Amino acid sequence: MSRTITKAPISSPRLLASAIGVAISASSVAHMAQAAEETEQKGERNSISLGATSITGQEQDATSYQTEKASSQKYTAPLVDTPRSVTVVPAQVLKDTAATSLQDALRTVPGITFGAGEGGNPQGDRPFIRGFDAQGDTYLDGVRDTGGQSREIFDIESIEVSKGPNSSFGGRGSAGGSLNLVSKTPQARDFLNGGFTYGSDQTRRYALDVNRQFLDTAAFRLNLMSHEQNVAGRDAVNYDRWGVAPSLTFGLGTPTRVNLSYYHMESNDLPDSGIPYSYSSSAANAAHVHDKPTDGGDSSNFYGLKDRDFRKTRADISTFSIEHDLNDNMTIKNTLRHGSTGQDYVLTQPDDSQHNVNQFGTVWRRANSRVSTTTTTTNQTDLFGNFQALGFKHSYSTGLEFTGEETRVSGYTVSPNSNPVCTVAGGGKGGQCTSLSNPNPDDAWTGSVARNYLGTNTKATSRAAYVFDTIELDPQWLLNVGLRYDTFDTEANSNAATGRTKFKDDSQFFNWQAGLVWKPMENGSIYTSYATSASPPGGLVGEGVDSNAPPTGINTSDLKPEETVNYELGTKWDLFHDRLSLTAAVFRTEKKNARILVNSNTYENAGESRVDGLELSASGKLTEQWQVFAGYSYLKSELVDPGKNGNRQGVVTAGSNKGNEMPNTPKNAFSLWTTYDITSKLTVGGGAFYVDDVYGDAGNTVYVPSYTRYDAMASYKLTKNVDLQLNVQNLTDKTYYDKAYGAHFANQAAGRTALLTTSFHF
Repeated sequence: MSRTITKAPISSPRLLASAIGVAISASSVAHMAQAAEETEQKGERNSISLGATSITGQEQDATSYQTEKASSQKYTAPLVDTPRSVTVVPAQVLKDTAATSLQDALRTVPGITFGAGEGGNPQGDRPFIRGFDAQGDTYLDGVRDTGGQSREIFDIESIEVSKGPNSSFGGRGSAGGSLNLVSKTPQARDFLNGGFTYGSDQTRRYALDVNRQFLDTAAFRLNLMSHEQNVAGRDAVNYDRWGVAPSLTFGLGTPTRVNLSYYHMESNDLPDSGIPYSYSSSAANAAHVHDKPTDGGDSSNFYGLKDRDFRKTRADISTFSIEHDLNDNMTIKNTLRHGSTGQDYVLTQPDDSQHNVNQFGTVWRRANSRVSTTTTTTNQTDLFGNFQALGFKHSYSTGLEFTGEETRVSGYTVSPNSNPVCTVAGGGKGGQCTSLSNPNPDDAWTGSVARNYLGTNTKATSRAAYVFDTIELDPQWLLNVGLRYDTFDTEANSNAATGRTKFKDDSQFFNWQAGLVWKPMENGSIYTSYATSASPPGGLVGEGVDSNAPPTGINTSDLKPEETVNYELGTKWDLFHDRLSLTAAVFRTEKKNARILVNSNTYENAGESRVDGLELSASGKLTEQWQVFAGYSYLKSELVDPGKNGNRQGVVTAGSNKGNEMPNTPKNAFSLWTTYDITSKLTVGGGAFYVDDVYGDAGNTVYVPSYTRYDAMASYKLTKNVDLQLNVQNLTDKTYYDKAYGAHFANQAAGRTALLTTSFHF
């Protein structure tokens, strides 16, 4: 084959793994004799392990599945008194479930699905919350984390999921909710935690988490990770990544705290190609009717090419923050962050545009490619605290935010890549065609892959001011309000073979939220709330296709932010001496002015989609030995007015999708994870996760079937300093799909996977 590729430098994760192993071994010898004494003196009973990564949290959070308060100062009340649905996945749940990625972690939160990257959406995390795309709504310590990524959690303490529109918190987007990842930070004590995981399918994971207090008020923390694995039940697929995250804090325990942190991660993968849909008609131009994936009789089939496919990623994030207590009731904090993320890939999409699967039992190996870099600089200033005025107590947070973002997207020219009719696998098509039932990833690729620098550069500037306040009207009544004003200016320049095009838009929008909380008892609340979100044109800044992306030929005068509103009624209770949190909520989320096609070439902000839902959750301890983290979601979605002709210009044959379910919105989803301490040393646990049928497209023509997955775990404390934990994920080796795309293919999840983790903590 002929291949010209610009490769990003990727350091060897095996070198990092060796370094981590040496550090763990050396530290084990040095600390073993005095570990018991130091454990009592330094409170190391709070240490826990995150997969092969350790976390040391506050004492009340160390082993509990319950979280009392969100990390962000924008939440001006404890979670039990916050009038919206918020789920926090704490460190102990991450550890017990052996989660290593964001997608792993969020399987414990029903109502969240993941979409596939294609059709302009980059590979990586693409969560849907309550049926709405949230790929641009992930935050790191309260600051938007842009760029297509597959996020690791080796440097993460917890994950906060805010459900329902919340642009008042983070600005643009967030129609269904948002995610906030909480980083590990230096602590005022010494500890060393580490571990290694060996598992099925050549899984190897090494991690180290070391904290050193070098002055009375200063500490340094370092997290390292190396991870490599194949995938159970999938041929050829493998993942290889490493990361490092140092952080330094001055002023611990003083009125002024300064923190500097850096995060770096790289990956080098042979990504999964997915499984093609089995179209119900043999005619190439026939409409699809409820088609699901087909693997030709072997769920391990891989339709990609080892000789062509690859995916490399990197992420670099630098943060400087300073926080000062002006007095006992007022604190000011400034956070400055610069981040850069990048992707570089050529991968196979098992395409069936010509209906090869149904007619010939073959698959076209369509090549998708991307080279992208996203850089972001954000400065966020917050003032928060509490005061009393006119007889009312206030807990407030207010701030200013300035952000500049730029994304550069191009790709590769892959030849041939010609959408062939594959009458025979191979068939002289240069490796483009393969068998549905017996694909060979080692087929020779006789084509070429050359760098193509034509693409699109997108820039965006946003400015925002916001304020939040929880007002105690009396001991039983609380009023929670929030308001945010944003300006969002974006410009995209596309340089294609057919010429240059330019798009520019300036948007201004207000968002607000209000909630009334009644506390019939100190440990419970009943609330009602209203919240909004706004999605301006080009809100993903080139890293994905959002619902408000400008269609071809649209005038800038036609562009308006899409608006979403949420009505919610709920209740929250802390029971069993405040050890167990229970929540319930009913809600309606409406997007009332989505851009839709009203005739052959005219768009208006007049579309509507709606989700009516119910959510239940439980987190914490039923007894001192028995913990539970569970949830259920019911989502009744409807495309109330989705536009004519499938909402596409120039398409006259497509029918209306009115009344259909929204893509990536399971009607029912359930998760249960529970553990029980049989003795002080032995803990057993398990989980069940159910997701209903999920449609991949607005036409409801392709879908992935419902599934139930079961997991199990057991952990044993060998000594005060060494633990063993065995996890078996997908216990029954269920074949299921965890990502649906709107055409051509779906992503298959891993089969049965066994992981044995040895953790050290000193």
